[in-house]
Amino acid sequence: MNTLSYKTIHANKSTINKEWLLIDASGEILGRLASRVAYLLRGKHKPDFTPHVDCGANVIIINAEKVTLTGKKLTDKEYVRHTGYPSGQRFSTPVELLKKKPASLVEEAVRGMLPKNRLGKQLFRNLYVYVGSEHKHQAQQPKQIDINTIKS
Repeated sequence: MNTLSYKTIHANKSTINKEWLLIDASGEILGRLASRVAYLLRGKHKPDFTPHVDCGANVIIINAEKVTLTGKKLTDKEYVRHTGYPSGQRFSTPVELLKKKPASLVEEAVRGMLPKNRLGKQLFRNLYVYVGSEHKHQAQQPKQIDINTIKS
């Protein structure tokens, strides 16, 4: 056979190289931060990206309480949850969430930008969000990156 043979290379668990990334969320806009973090969690920044494999990075977000929202979203946006009981629908605004659980605001935004399947649930486990500048992943030696340099 005198033709060149090219093979598509798919990443799998043994060939991927997962890295740890540290992102400071202070002063960042919530939606832009979430879309770029989802991009990193998915692994789309890597040349060997494979859509059906968890080949992304482990992302640590610090200072989650210092994230900003543009416009009137801080008071007008509503998050809906259900307790599971009859008439158990509950509504909350970002102001209320920032008072109770500031990390959940960032987590919800990132979760909404990941795939809605088993892979999305697995990718979400690679996200660690902390209030304040302290985190417990010093042993992994995370590489601090500026989120604004990522082209998604």
